[in-house]
Amino acid sequence: MNFSKTALIILATASLVACGGAQRKASRAQAQSYKASESVSKERLRLVDQYRKCVDDAKNDSIKIEACDSYLKAAEALN
Repeated sequence: MNFSKTALIILATASLVACGGAQRKASRAQAQSYKASESVSKERLRLVDQYRKCVDDAKNDSIKIEACDSYLKAAEALN
């Protein structure tokens, strides 16, 4: 009887430890996902800022404005 209680306690403890490890891995993966999303958002904002600056510098020159579109297309590709 004593052996079965001890075995049950050990099994329950091992199960809890295993579940906790999986939860830590999932939490770490979620944090990495958030960090990657943040990096993509920052890059998108940087490209949009470059596009706006390029268009402002181009004034009314349609050829220069078309060249600026590469920044906008790159930002859209990050969506």
